[in-house]
Amino acid sequence: MKKLAPAWLGSAALLLCGCGGSRNAPPAATPPAAQVTVVAAHSQSVPLTRDLVGRLAATRVSDVRARVAGVLLKRVYREGSDVKEGQTLFQIDSAPFQAALDGALAALAQADATATNAHVNAQRARELIASGLVSRSDLDNSQALERSSAAAVQQAKASVETARINLGYAKVTAPIAGRAGQQAVTEGALVGQGTATLLTTVEQIDPIYVNFDQPAVEVEQLRRAQATGDITLVDHDKAVVQLTLPDGTAYGREGTLDFRDVSVDPTTGAVALRGVIPNPDYQLLPGMYVSVRLAIGTAKHAFLVSQAALQRDGTGPYVLVAGADAKVVQKRVVTQALSGLNWIVTEGLTDGDRIIVSGIQSARPGNSVTVATEPTEAAAIPGASGVAATTR
Repeated sequence: MKKLAPAWLGSAALLLCGCGGSRNAPPAATPPAAQVTVVAAHSQSVPLTRDLVGRLAATRVSDVRARVAGVLLKRVYREGSDVKEGQTLFQIDSAPFQAALDGALAALAQADATATNAHVNAQRARELIASGLVSRSDLDNSQALERSSAAAVQQAKASVETARINLGYAKVTAPIAGRAGQQAVTEGALVGQGTATLLTTVEQIDPIYVNFDQPAVEVEQLRRAQATGDITLVDHDKAVVQLTLPDGTAYGREGTLDFRDVSVDPTTGAVALRGVIPNPDYQLLPGMYVSVRLAIGTAKHAFLVSQAALQRDGTGPYVLVAGADAKVVQKRVVTQALSGLNWIVTEGLTDGDRIIVSGIQSARPGNSVTVATEPTEAAAIPGASGVAATTR
């Protein structure tokens, strides 16, 4: 025991020294502030557009039908070609209609002769009534025959006109100018028997319509923003419509907004709109789906914020701002649309706010940060000079 005591006391002394050393150790170093890149926000007027999906339709569509019954003799036009209004497209056998017209003309000639004779007899009776050679009854009968024969002439003329119209219908003409479609009935077929047989269709596609819808909620939001003065909406007849073709290329001609419905479709919750687009080269065809860019107005005091800087959570969009004390502040914002690579922000920011555009992963609201660089807005936000907004 005497030999072990010194060793035990030495171990205890070492333990006591160790505990005292940890108690007097310096505190751990504070991690350095995160380095971020910011851009100063500046309000400006930004054009607002919406990107929607539309479908093309002909401005006028007319079905060419057989209006009289007969045998189709020939097709006069070339399928898929442009036709003029009144141009003959089909020929129906006109022989029965010519015969009906000849018969109606003969009946008219007979009615004219009868009416002439009745008029002569009535006139003679009127001249002799004063001398007493003709009775009042004979005069009345002569005048009645004169009137009925004159009415028969009018009826015969109407029959002639009907026969002439039916003869004209034997030549089936284009009701409007446009592009004639494929022949629906071949030669030798009996057409117009009971129903007006469809022969072909003529469509006008220059200009051409583009039909699309805009959500009613968005329309109401824009109207409220206009009431507060934040947005100026363009007039209905001045709204510009631009198209992007299915292959992604932009259509080279602009159109205008032609129609905006006054009611909301209950099945889609959207308002129907229609644009008119020039189509002289017939590049646009009815039935095609295209992307529609509609100019709706101008945001008077808007900020362009890069997509990398704008974040979202369950509450909505927000940005992180480096305050004057170099501490991170979270600001909730209201976005309107995309402008190139930037979001158009209409609420939540003020001029001079230093928006964090890089180093966002290390920045936390309330923490201090180190601003590494502070580039200009145009340099930090690609595409700020060119505005072409799209829908959210």
